[in-house]
Amino acid sequence: MTIVAMALAMLLAPSCFALAQEKVDSGAESGSSRTDYVLAVSWQPGFCETRPERKECASQTAERFDATNLSLHGLWPLRKSYCGVAAEMRSQDRKGDWLDLPKLAMADDTAARLLVAMPGVQSGLDRHQWLRSGTCQSGTVDEYFAVQLRMLEELNRSAVGALFRGRIGSELDETAIKQAFDQSFGQGAGDRVRMRCQTVSGRSVITGLTIGLTGDVSGKSGLAPLIQAAGPTEFKCAKGIADAAGRG
Repeated sequence: MTIVAMALAMLLAPSCFALAQEKVDSGAESGSSRTDYVLAVSWQPGFCETRPERKECASQTAERFDATNLSLHGLWPLRKSYCGVAAEMRSQDRKGDWLDLPKLAMADDTAARLLVAMPGVQSGLDRHQWLRSGTCQSGTVDEYFAVQLRMLEELNRSAVGALFRGRIGSELDETAIKQAFDQSFGQGAGDRVRMRCQTVSGRSVITGLTIGLTGDVSGKSGLAPLIQAAGPTEFKCAKGIADAAGRG
């Protein structure tokens, strides 16, 4: 397993992407390519099968955006975190009670869009992501999340988003997902992706994807060149169900 693969594996631990971020290896390399960032997206119906008690899962409906689209978990650098954040605030964040963290100052439009695209806002995920990763990137809170919203929109408009929407309730495998990434973001893009699944009541359900990126993520670049510049990783979960919203 490459160091990049190990880093991404920890990022996708079953206990939730965010909790595993604490242990990311800082030396992610793969041949001549190095993955600098990870874009993590959730398949929320599957994630909610594993975390039904979370606010965003208790409130989920079949009509909501995240029932039929990939949703945002976060964007973080692999080699740094909590930049300039006081030890007391780091400790508070690591407890996982993110709604106890200070509310982020962002424009009403950004906040409204983020609430739709990132259901975890209901549990304070935006506050955690900003403290842990946003503080290590240039720009304001609004700029940090605007980049992620743009990336998510591009992903959901792509063959990847179409594949998930078209196969809700059915099984997806590594070949189909990699082909969708290659179709939309260039040959080999699928080799920069990892899928996470978890077994629930005897079924393997997809909970999300991580996508390796390298380059200027704060710029206007589309996903294709950022993905192509990253190092390859192991897909890990060979197949899983793109679960429909609702338990079971």
